[in-house]
This record gives sequence, structure tokens and C-alpha cells, in this order.
Amino acid sequence: MQQLKGAPSAGTPEPEARVLGPDELELARLIVTALNLEDLKPEEIDPEAPLYGEGLGLDSIDILEMSLAISKAYGVQLRSDDPDNDKIFRSLRSLSAYVRSRRAK
Repeated sequence: MQQLKGAPSAGTPEPEARVLGPDELELARLIVTALNLEDLKPEEIDPEAPLYGEGLGLDSIDILEMSLAISKAYGVQLRSDDPDNDKIFRSLRSLSAYVRSRRAK
């Protein structure tokens, strides 16, 4: 049987980069719930995939809704005029790191 290019072979663990940490999984659950992404399980989100556009496929309205949900859940303010938004919203992993750093303060 021929294996698809890029697909892990049976018995081969997925790369560490794709494993969600506890904070990332919690945030992924919040995103899936807040955006009603019924066809997506939080565990299926690639933590390194882009959130905006390609990757998860979110648009600016989704990002706004997600920001409001994060603000309510964690008390972390995400501003539309933040010059670091490209870095913050680059991926689930970068968003989770930002939220974690702001919660600690």
C-alpha cells in the first residue's frame, strides 16, 4: 500500500510541534465553542497553523469574536490596534503564549 506524502506511517508518533499543551487545548476549546466550529474538534487544531486566512480559516469577524471570548474567560484584553497582532494571532500556539503571559501579570 502506498502512503500519502506527508502522512505519518502507522506507529509513527506525530511531530511534537502538533501536540497541544494544556493551555493550548483549553484555548482551542474556547475558540471552537465561541465560534461554533461544530465540525472541528479542539484536539484537531494544529497549534502552529495560521489562525487567520489559511490554516484555521478565520476572518476578521471571527478574530473579534474570539478576542471577546478570551477577554471574558481570561480577563486579557486583545486590542485591534495592537502593533503585535500579527505575532499574537499567528497561530494557536502564539495566541496561547500571549494569553498565558498576560494572565500571569
